Amino acid sequence: MSFDPNRYRDDFPILSRCAASGAPLAFLDNAASTQRPQAVIDAVSDCYQRYYANVHRGIHTLSEESTAAYEQARSTTRQFINAASDCEIIFTAGTTAAINTVAHSWGNTNLAAGDVVLLTIAEHHANIVPWHQLAERSGCRVEFLPLGDDFTMNDQLVAEKLQSLNPKLFAFTAASNVIGTRFPVATWTRLAHDAGATVLIDAAQAAPHETVDVQQWDADFVAFSGHKICGPNGIGVLYGKQKWLEAMPPFLGGGGMIDRVTTTGFTPAELPEKFEAGTPPIAPAIGLAAAMRYLQAVGLDDIAQHEHVLCKAADTALREIPGVQIIGPTPDKKGGIVSFTIDGVHAHDVAQWLDTRGVAVRAGHHCAMPLHDSLGKTASTRASFYLYNTLDEVERFVAAVKEAREKFARGGRRRRRRNPSPAS
Repeated sequence: MSFDPNRYRDDFPILSRCAASGAPLAFLDNAASTQRPQAVIDAVSDCYQRYYANVHRGIHTLSEESTAAYEQARSTTRQFINAASDCEIIFTAGTTAAINTVAHSWGNTNLAAGDVVLLTIAEHHANIVPWHQLAERSGCRVEFLPLGDDFTMNDQLVAEKLQSLNPKLFAFTAASNVIGTRFPVATWTRLAHDAGATVLIDAAQAAPHETVDVQQWDADFVAFSGHKICGPNGIGVLYGKQKWLEAMPPFLGGGGMIDRVTTTGFTPAELPEKFEAGTPPIAPAIGLAAAMRYLQAVGLDDIAQHEHVLCKAADTALREIPGVQIIGPTPDKKGGIVSFTIDGVHAHDVAQWLDTRGVAVRAGHHCAMPLHDSLGKTASTRASFYLYNTLDEVERFVAAVKEAREKFARGGRRRRRRNPSPAS
């Protein structure tokens, strides 16, 4: 392997601990949230210890230093995704908040009864529920593209649906958080624009694992979260083309997003403050910028290649275990995610058994119930890899799955929980 994850493991303090069972931790739950390197921890701590204050309107030293660091984080984010301008970068609470901002601000203004929002069946709930809510408000309807037998979607089918349904919006994930399938963002965006549709990309599972170039994608909106790219919780990014953001009314009202307020109304601030009501996520934004710098130093292309090696090893080994069914395409068509079921064994029992071996995975519907329903599954177990994972950890994971299958095949107790994990 040209990429050595052991070069970076010491950067992540949490990886040195053990699981509750006492076994060394193999953290394979990265699609839900990644761990933080010391550089990010230090950046957030430094902000709180040396210069934290509220931003933008303070005259004193701390406020000016905090403002400079916060706006530098915006510039770092612009560079990270190759946006054209800092004003196209809106800091939100996460991917969910970013998509809801578009659904309320753009959606309320541009969609009416009879209009169509087109999604794929592979979407996370964060890219489904806001559109259902918009449908309740506006009378528009939500349509879904189905998966093919190989867990991908044919470009020709996408083009045909765009032409026949004539959607006002095509919102889709760049990569599925369950089956791992990578979708051709630039191609589908072009097809959607040719059909007159606006495009929103859920990049929560793409931004941590590959170079994202929003100008090359040409999507109108792109959303992703900080906690999935080694950054803090409570921070996310909404990218929007300037022409759209300028035309949209502000979503949340309050301090920070105004130019002037009177007893009869208000005038909103210019971009990007227009969409950042209240005290913004100052320290999280600074930590997010540190995470982006860290990932760029490691190399996103190298990270993607490393994850492919791990995914291929895990996928190949699991397919050889009797009773194990992989949910997803072959490794060449997906990112570093392997989801699976074991015949007759509930996903939660599998995950709990793996935890006794120190292997942290996710079990449940992964906030993708429509996808699981379309596949005839109630839940699945998901292992997801990142830059600090090793082939040794993959081997431990596969061995633990074999043990789980053998244990429950011998008649071990199978427990079905009523409340599946709402994992992302």
